[in-house]
Amino acid sequence: MKRELQGHYITVSNVGEKVQAFVPSPLPPQPAIEWSSELRNKFDQALLAVGRLDSVSALLPETSLFLYMYVRKEAVLSSMIEGTQSSLSDLLLFELDQEPGVPLNDVQEVSNYVAALNHGLSRLDEGFPLSLRLIKEIHAVLLTKGRGSSQAPGEFRNSQNWIGGTRPGNAAFVPPPADQLLECLGKLELFLHNQPEPTPALLKAALAHVQFETIHPFLDGNGRLGRLLITLILCEQKVLQTPMLYLSLYFKTHRQYYYELLNNVRMTGDWEAWLDFFAEAVIVTAVQAVETAQQLHTLSNQDQEKISGLGRAAKSTLLVHRVLMEHPISTASSLVKKTGRTAATINKSLAHLERLGIVRELTARKRNRLFSYRQYVEIMSKGTELPES
Repeated sequence: MKRELQGHYITVSNVGEKVQAFVPSPLPPQPAIEWSSELRNKFDQALLAVGRLDSVSALLPETSLFLYMYVRKEAVLSSMIEGTQSSLSDLLLFELDQEPGVPLNDVQEVSNYVAALNHGLSRLDEGFPLSLRLIKEIHAVLLTKGRGSSQAPGEFRNSQNWIGGTRPGNAAFVPPPADQLLECLGKLELFLHNQPEPTPALLKAALAHVQFETIHPFLDGNGRLGRLLITLILCEQKVLQTPMLYLSLYFKTHRQYYYELLNNVRMTGDWEAWLDFFAEAVIVTAVQAVETAQQLHTLSNQDQEKISGLGRAAKSTLLVHRVLMEHPISTASSLVKKTGRTAATINKSLAHLERLGIVRELTARKRNRLFSYRQYVEIMSKGTELPES
C-alpha cells in the first residue's frame, strides 16, 4: 500500500550547506497496515517457523553448546554487512589469543558484537526492560574497543550524521537532526512498551527495526544495533526462549533490496512490502537454523558413537569432544583448562580424535598446537565465507 511520506523534512545547515534531514512519524504507521490474505498468511508462516525453531532448540541435549556458536555466527554476519573481513574461524582464533588471518580491528568489532548481544540478553534475563537506557548500554559494549571506540560509545549523537556519500550534501539519506533525536527515540520507546496500542511481537520487531535505522541515533554501530534489536525484542516478548534467530545472513544476501525497501517505507509508506520481506527472512532463517541444529546434533551423535568404541579412553575423549562442540577451534592448553584433565590425557584424547577423523591439527607445531572440529566448523560457517580477494 502506498501512503504519503512517513515523516517530514527539516532544513539543517552543515559545514556551509543546507540539507534536508528526515524526521520519521511515530509508530505504528498511519493509516494502519493493510493485511491482505497473502501478507497475513506469510506472517502466520513466520510465527510457525519461529515456534518450530524454539521447540527444536528446546530438544537439543545442551542448547548452550549450540548457542555459543550461533551467537558468534551472527556477530560475523552482521559485522560483514558493515564491511569487516572477519570469518568465524578468525573470531575463534582471536578468542584463543591466536593471530587471526585478517586485520585485528575487524575481529575486535565482531568480538564486541558478541559481548554486546550477551550483555543485552543478560539484562533482559534480569528483568530489565528493553529501553533507551538498555540500548545505550548495549551500544557502549558494541563500541568498547577497536575502530568505533572514539565514536561516543553509549551516547546518542549530538551532531548530524548521514548514510552514503562523503557529507550530508551528497548523502543517500540524512537522519533526524540531533535536536530532534530524543523526541523520536522517546516515541520509539513508547512503541516498544505497547503505547499507544499493543503490537504483536513479530510485527513490533519488523516496524521497530526500520524506525531505529531511520533515526540512526548513534555516530557509529547503528546497523549492527538495529539488527540486534530484532532478536532482543523477540526474546523479551518470549517469542523466542533462546536467541537462535538472526536475520543478518538474509539481509546480507539481499542487501540491495533490503536498503531499497527501507527507503521506500520512508518515501512512500510501503510498509506492506517491507513486512512481506521481513516475514520471508524470518521463515527462511528459521528453517535454516532448524536444519543447522539438526545437522550439528546428528554429527555430534555420530562422533560420540565413534568415540564410545575407544574403550577405556572413551570417557576422557568424550569430555574433550563436548568442549569442542562449544569451542570447535581449541589449543591443547585451553582444553586442559576447560576439562581439568592433565596435558598428557588431553594429548592422548586429541590423538584419538585425529585418528577417528573428528578433529584436524591446524598448525604442525610441537607446542601451542591448534585443533579444529572440522565438520562442526564447516556446518556453522555456511554463509559466512569471505569473498575471494
